[in-house]
Parts: sequence; C-alpha cells; structure tokens
Amino acid sequence: MDSMQKYNQTKIYEGAKNDQLQTFRSNHTDQKLTTNQAVKVINTDDSLKAGSRGPTLIEDFHFREKLTHFDHERIPERVVHARGFGVHGYFQAYESMAQYTKAKFLQDPSVKTPVFVRFSTVVGSRGSADTVRDVRGFATKFYTEDGNYDLVGNNMPVFFIQDAIKFPDMVHAIKPEPHNEIPQASSAHDTFWDFVVNTPETAHMIMWLLSDRAIPRSFRMMEGFGVNTFRFINAEGKGRFVKFHWKPLLGVHSLVWDEAQKLAGKDPDYNRRDIWDAINMGEFPEYELGVQMIDEEDEFKFGFDILDATKIWPEETIPVKIIGKMTLNRNVDNFFAETEQVAFCAGNVVPGIDFTNDPLLQGRLFSYLDTQLIRLGGPNFHEIPINRPIAPVHNNQRDGYHRMTIDQGTVSYHPNSIQKNTPESASDADNGYLHYAEKVDGKKIRERSESFRDNYSQATLFWNSMSEPEKQHIIDAFHFEVGSVNDKYIRQRVVDMFNNVDGQLATEIAKGIGATPPKTAGKAGVTASSPAVSQANTIKTAKTRKVAILVDNGFNYTELMQFMDAMKNAGVNTEIVSKNLGMITSEDGKQIEVGKNFLKAASVMYDAVYVTGGRQSADSLLKQGDALHFVNEAFKHAKAVGATNEGVDLLAASQIQGVATAGTENNGELVTELGVVTVRNATDLNPFNGEFIKAIAEHRHWARKNQKDIVPA
Repeated sequence: MDSMQKYNQTKIYEGAKNDQLQTFRSNHTDQKLTTNQAVKVINTDDSLKAGSRGPTLIEDFHFREKLTHFDHERIPERVVHARGFGVHGYFQAYESMAQYTKAKFLQDPSVKTPVFVRFSTVVGSRGSADTVRDVRGFATKFYTEDGNYDLVGNNMPVFFIQDAIKFPDMVHAIKPEPHNEIPQASSAHDTFWDFVVNTPETAHMIMWLLSDRAIPRSFRMMEGFGVNTFRFINAEGKGRFVKFHWKPLLGVHSLVWDEAQKLAGKDPDYNRRDIWDAINMGEFPEYELGVQMIDEEDEFKFGFDILDATKIWPEETIPVKIIGKMTLNRNVDNFFAETEQVAFCAGNVVPGIDFTNDPLLQGRLFSYLDTQLIRLGGPNFHEIPINRPIAPVHNNQRDGYHRMTIDQGTVSYHPNSIQKNTPESASDADNGYLHYAEKVDGKKIRERSESFRDNYSQATLFWNSMSEPEKQHIIDAFHFEVGSVNDKYIRQRVVDMFNNVDGQLATEIAKGIGATPPKTAGKAGVTASSPAVSQANTIKTAKTRKVAILVDNGFNYTELMQFMDAMKNAGVNTEIVSKNLGMITSEDGKQIEVGKNFLKAASVMYDAVYVTGGRQSADSLLKQGDALHFVNEAFKHAKAVGATNEGVDLLAASQIQGVATAGTENNGELVTELGVVTVRNATDLNPFNGEFIKAIAEHRHWARKNQKDIVPA
C-alpha cells in the first residue's frame, strides 16, 4: 500500500481546519506597514507632492499602489446568488456506500471530510435583504482525498425551467426591470409574471416559491436539494440515478410574510447573523445527507420523467436513504477571501459520482465554469485558498491571470520523455475518474421529450400536500405578488394558468387581484399528496430558539432565574428586553443587564416572548406602548407567548383576549390556550416552564386564526 492509499482523511480534516488557509493568513498585529512588495512605508497619510500645496507626483509608487488596489477591491458580483454567507464544517458518512458508489468520502464513517457551505438568495444584489421571498442557494464544497466535489443546490427540490437554454430568459425576467432597475430582490413585478404565464413549466416551482419555503426562519432550519438528477457509480461500474437531500436536524421552519418584510428593514442581515451567532455560541447547525436512488432498469417506471428538473421524486414512492451528517462549526475569517471568492461548479465531481442527460444539468456544467472565469479573473481561480483542493494537484496547465503555483522544470506538455512522461495519466486502479459508459444514440435536434410535457400534475400534488395554514399563505402570496403586477391581462392569465393546478386556488387568487374567477373549475386530475413536502410534518424542537424576556425595574429575580435556567437546560436562548439599556434592579435589590432596548429589539427577531412577574415591573410595562406592541405582534405571528404571576397583567391588557382572567382565581393553576401559557399566584414555575418549552417547539400556533375569542393584533 503506497502513501496515497494510506491517505487519512480524518487527519486531513483536523489539519485543514487549522492549516488549510494558514499560509495565506495574516492578522498584521504589531507589524510595520509595508507596500504589497514588502517595502516599509514611512507615511501613508500624505501623497508625494511638488511642494506642500503642489501637484501629486506620478512617481509616488505607494500612492499609485494604494489607490489602484482600492479601485479594484470589488470583483463583479454573481449574476445570481449574489448575496451569500459561508461557513466551514465537516461531513461524516453513517455507513459505507460502496454498494452504490465508489466515492471515497462516502465509505468510512470514521473519516471527517472538510466542507465549505455557502447559503444565498438568488435574485437580489449583494446589498439586498436576507428575508426576501426567494429561492435560497445551498452549495456545499467537499474537500475530499480525490479532489473537490461541489454539490450545488437550492432549498427547493425543483426549478423554474427544464432546459438550461432558458436560464438567461428566466433570470432576465425575474431581475429588476431594465428601464428603472425596480424592484430589488423581488419577483412581484410584471416581467417575471409575464414570463410565468408564457412558460407553463414554471407552475410547480411557483407553488414552492409562493409557499413558506421561500422565507426560511434560518439557514439552520431549511432543507437543501441537489435539484438535478445525478448518477452513483460503484466499483463494478453499475450506475444508479440519484437525487441529493440535506435535512436539518432542527426541522424545516419559516417566517411569516409580515415578519419577513419587517425584518428586511429592522435587520436585513437576519439570516446571516443568526447562523454566525449560533456557531459562535457552539450551537453548530447539523444536516443529514440523504439520497433517493433509482435503478437504471426502473428509469421509465414512474408517471413523470426522472430527468425533468421541474419534478420531485415523491419520498413516499422513492424513499430518502439517510447516509451521513454535516456539521457546520466554524465561521470564516474573512468574508471576501472566503465567501465572496469561493467558486462552486456543478461539474466538480469525484470518482463514483457522474452526470445524467438532465437538460438543465447539462447547461449548468458549462455555465458555472464560464461564470467563474470572468468573476475571478481567469483560469486560475482554483488556486485561490478557499477553492484549493486538499489533495495534491499535478498537471501541465500553466500561466494565466493570477497564477499562484511556481511550476518547476522544463516540461509542460504530454507525452514527454524529458520528465519520463510525468505527470502520467491515472488508471482505474488509481481511482482515476472514469466516465459512465452510457450509450447515446439519436439525431441532432432542438426538441424536448414528450415525457416533459406535463406541467401541472406535480403542482397539484404540492397543493394537495399543504396544510390549511400553508395553503392560505400561498393564496396570500399570490395576492401580494400578482397584485403587484400592473398589467391586468397578465393578472388574468395567472388565474387561468393556475386553474390548471386547482380550481379553488384559482378562484381565491382572482378574489385578491381584481381578476375574473374561472367559469369552470379546473384541476390536473391529481388527488394524491406527498406529506414529506409539508412543513407541518417536520421536526419540532425548542433547541437554539430565542426568547425575548420583557422586564423592568422591580421584577421578581427568583422567578426570572428559574425561567432562564429552565430555558438554558432545554437549549433555548434568552435575551432581556427593556425600555433602556444598562442594569435593572429586582424588587429585592439584585441586578441584571438588559440585552436590548425596545428601540433595537422587535418581536420579529425572536421565536417567543415571556413576561416575568414583579408588581413594579408589570406596572411599568403596562404603561409602555412598545411592550404591548411586542406582545401583540408576537401573538399575531402565532408565536408562543408566556407570562407568570403579575406579568400576566400585560397580556390581559393586550389584544390577546381570552387570557385576561386566566388563573386569576386559581392559585398556581397553569393555563395553556393556543400557545399562550400563563400562571398566576405560583411559586413553583417548573410546570409553566415545561409547558412553555413545548409551546416554543411548535414554532407556530396556527389554530389561533380560527378562534373568535382570541383576536390577533
């Protein structure tokens, strides 16, 4: 066994975590200022002039270098996925996948493969907000012993189009309109919906885009999908069709639209701040990797084309096999050097993973590489530290913009005799990349397979799979999005198009956008559903959630400490919110520091709200409109709301009806109603704390919408 075969990837990870970029790091602490050529600089505040008031001299090399570098500090932003956020981590397989693929990083459960993940929004520019309604990118770079593997996906399993040749049209339509550069990071405008009604294959993706999936609560709480159909190839050369899934262990959860809009103004960095803070606190996001596999002989067994990127493979029909877990545990050191310069390419695969004839994937194999050439200044972008493989690189590529490698020797060609024909081609025994031997036979033709013609059945399947709250959110999203379209003809065509998905859906859309409901209700003839696509069926946990504690001077210290300790033990984060920053004093003279004041905080930044007891504190909060608004807004957004003892008075004074007298006459009786948890006259808060943790874990309490005795703000 040679040294390469002894390659220990666990050591690769441990070394990479600390050393991968170490050669390129410098914190410049306690060092002398130099030029980029390492010449020490005496003065960097004044340019070289002909006299103190004279013109600057062109010979001032420091001035020219400094200004030239500044002028070129910005590289072209990505056309799509411009706003992103990157995180380091590692991946471990649960079991050997040798039966299905020879990809080495999927073989040994003891091996940790380093990864870099970039989350992103698709449509907006780098300066847009995190919480806009959009598809989210979920791209993962695996630094494996056989080279880099890029799994470039989204948080939705389907896409707008079936053939990549339409990608420029789709992006041009959804981007800000060219005459006025409006709107930013939004699909709520004429050109996009004009494209939609003229491109029926978009129907399924539109249902996903207008669902809660388009406004995730956190990057830590959204799924990822490879979207396209790939192949697994095992050592015997047997191929299987495969789709990739990332499943977050915190479950799949979303914002509500009102929250998303408000957060875009109050904290446009909400999602990136959320994952940055979580990692810094040691709450490392985890995602299980799953695969759906179809044997080649079963390619035509289903009622949809498995190469059609506008179709899912329903998990109830083709189960997801969970094969490993990814843990994200380290933030970047420098956003530009890592997150902005990372280059993902769908064509970066390793032995054991190959492509299919998915026409969207075929175009991606060209487009990603082509994009990086202009963004990152030429063919050597792979030498930027964040893109460098951990495995050694040996080839005859030379020169070009920004070449980092100093190649030695006289040979830069193959075959050669001067260097004994090295570097020589690898063999299959060396685990060299061997393309799958797929038979291809056909005439050159611009035509789409007839099996791609079904545009509506899976859009109906998705609609059938939604819970009632999710359906209402989709209808509301249509009202906002299509209601923003100025052209009434396009609005009507949207109604007519989605009548092919579901007649009642089309009727509800028409009500909100001033269009005519369909005369005859249509449907794609699908009655089946896929429970796996509904967020109602996701994991529900209170871990890593964030609770705002409303409190003021005169609070009950013992009560507050009991609550905070219980939340900490359950993995729930808390933050004290009050009128002013600084220290506040309890009724028995103890002090605690305020984390946020009402000017900086808002209920939309938290998963739940709690009001602690203490007569003076409660009376003070009752006089503060901000405190009442905080509670009302959290309740409106269906979040858990809790209060103990005198703190219940604030809820009773709010617009939450039905809790005003809850427990007033019953000492210590716990009252839970639709996610509102209260107790009065209690000294033992353990029952309350346990019930409140359960309420947080539910994420939302949609049943409030149907209660007449509880009125939202």
